[in-house]
Amino acid sequence: MERHAVLSSLAARGTGTAPQRLTELALELDIPAADLLVVAGHPVPAELLPPKRDAVVMREFAYRVSHCDHSQLAALEVFARSLPRVAVREPFVEPAWPGRRPAETRFAAVLGELLRNRGFGVRELPFMGLARSTLYQMVWRWDPSPHRRQQLSAVAGPLGWTLPDLFAVADEPYSTEVRPMLHCHHLGRVFAAAVPLTTAQLIEVAKEADRLSVREDHGAWQPVSEGFADECPDLLR
Repeated sequence: MERHAVLSSLAARGTGTAPQRLTELALELDIPAADLLVVAGHPVPAELLPPKRDAVVMREFAYRVSHCDHSQLAALEVFARSLPRVAVREPFVEPAWPGRRPAETRFAAVLGELLRNRGFGVRELPFMGLARSTLYQMVWRWDPSPHRRQQLSAVAGPLGWTLPDLFAVADEPYSTEVRPMLHCHHLGRVFAAAVPLTTAQLIEVAKEADRLSVREDHGAWQPVSEGFADECPDLLR
């Protein structure tokens, strides 16, 4: 079965697939096991979730990593994976915010859990070209909209998902003409590599990101406004 058909099938009726088989599929598809469990409607074991971490550090980490180009992201992923794993059993839980509503549609719930799998709340995400209110709407209701393809193109990269894969899970028709908005999945690969890391280790990765990107610290929030998606080697083949 083709890759997109597998993902579409799991999203539609994956609860009958055993977690062990999902773990095997995740390895075959190069998708985090926690993500495939979410897509299939299974709970994620605590050991696959990130530890509780400082939200301000998490936001700074994401922001500073987003300043790296593709060769720097590759080096940073290796660096993040080289750090020792610390046994921490207090998993991340996104803090409640005033007016927060539980997800009312299937993909909104999936999207919220994919963010949780990386330790992100909406506030901690790097700049992606979407308003924060739009992101909150996406994890509340995922309704038919002419903006859906643009929204998926914005969030796929930071999640470490390719566009065809995320479109398949969202049951949205994909065209090769669609491109990542600001960030491709190589940024998200670093975020996925950092899932087991503690707050102190995230600070280490953020410092390494600054060293690699030679980012100047101006003491102000200066997000990457255009990203490096156009330079993605996957799109240049």
